[in-house]
Amino acid sequence: MNIEDSHRSAPLHPIPPTMSGVVLVGHGGFENLEFRTDLPVPKVGAGEVLIRVAAAAINNTDINTRIGWYSKAIREGTSEGGLTGFAATEDDDASWTGQALKFPRIQGADCCGHIVAVGDGVDPTRIGERVVVRNLLRTYVDYRPWECWTFGSECDGAFAQYAKAPARETFNITSDWSDVELASIPCAYSTAEGMLHRAGVKSGETVLITGASGGVGSAAVQLAKRRGATVTALAGQSKADQVRRLGADRVIFRGNDLVDALGKDSIDVVIDVAAGPQFSQLLDVLKRGGRYAVAGAIAGPIVELDVRTLYLKDLSFFGCTFQDDVIFENLVSYIERGEIRPHVGKTYPLENIVEAQKDFLSKEISGKLVLITPK
Repeated sequence: MNIEDSHRSAPLHPIPPTMSGVVLVGHGGFENLEFRTDLPVPKVGAGEVLIRVAAAAINNTDINTRIGWYSKAIREGTSEGGLTGFAATEDDDASWTGQALKFPRIQGADCCGHIVAVGDGVDPTRIGERVVVRNLLRTYVDYRPWECWTFGSECDGAFAQYAKAPARETFNITSDWSDVELASIPCAYSTAEGMLHRAGVKSGETVLITGASGGVGSAAVQLAKRRGATVTALAGQSKADQVRRLGADRVIFRGNDLVDALGKDSIDVVIDVAAGPQFSQLLDVLKRGGRYAVAGAIAGPIVELDVRTLYLKDLSFFGCTFQDDVIFENLVSYIERGEIRPHVGKTYPLENIVEAQKDFLSKEISGKLVLITPK
C-alpha cells in the first residue's frame, strides 16, 4: 500500500516490515533508552489506524516514566533523578497509573503524522490524512469514567517511524502549521486546557500559572488568555520576555516570595505544575473561594498543607489527569481557527533523544523540544 507521507509534496513509499525507533528497556538513566533500526512495524487491529510518524515532542511524563518518578517511594522533584534515575524506585508502582510498566516500551505521548493503513471497521478513505493523536486514550479502557491509557506508557507511542492508535482518537487536522508545530500540542496543551476546564476559568478572572516557560505552562498562558483571564506567570528571569510574548500580563521571577509580590487573597485560580517548596504560598495568594488545579509536581511531590487554609478559605482543589473528550476536540478547533500558536524551542533527530532530554531537564530552552523521525 503506497501513500504520501507528508502534507508537503513527498515521494510515495511502501510500508516496511521493520522500523527505527527508541525503546525504553527499564527504569533509570539514559542507558535505558535504546535507538534501534530493527523494530517491527505495529500491526493494526480492528478500529485502529497505522500512522507514519513525522514528529513527536518531549514531555515531563517521558522522563518521569523513564526514571520511575511516579513510584511513591520517590519524594524528590524530577530534576533530582532526571539524569540517572532514583535508587529508591520500586518498579511495581513506577508508572503514572500506579501499575508496573511493561518493557520494552516505545514512549512518546505527542504524535503528528499521516495515516498509512487502517484496521477493520475504519473507513479506508482516512488513509493519507494528516493527524494528531489524543495522548490520553479511552478506547482501550472501554471509555470508563476516570480511566485512560497514556499513549507511550500503557501502549507504544510515537518515538518511532510508525505508531498505531484508535481511529476514533486520531484526529484529522486542517492547518498550515508544520508537523513539528502540531507535534508540540497534544500532551502539553491538553494538560493545560484540562486544568483550566476543570477549574472553570472564565473571562475577567485572575490566574497564576507556575512553570510558565515550560510546555504545559506556556500552553496554559495562551489558553487562559484565550478565555479572557488576566494572567500572572511564574518563570525564570531569562524567560520573562518569551512568556510575555505568549500573552502573560505579568511575570514574577521564580523563587520570589509570592505573597510579597502579589499580596494575600489576590488570585482567583492557580494553575500548578510545580508544587514543591512554594506550595503554601500558592494557597496564601488565592482569594476566598479560590480554585487550585494541579497536573504536575516537578519541584517536588511532597508538600506541607495547613488544612485550616483549605477549609477556612473555602478553597477547591482539582487534581487533573483524566480529560473529558471535549478537551482534545476543542484543541483541534483552536488550532484550525488560529486561536492558539505553537511554541517550539528546538528540534532534534529521533536518535538524539538523550540530548533532547538533557536539554529538557536543563530548563534553559523555552518552548517544546520536538523529535523528528527518520524518513
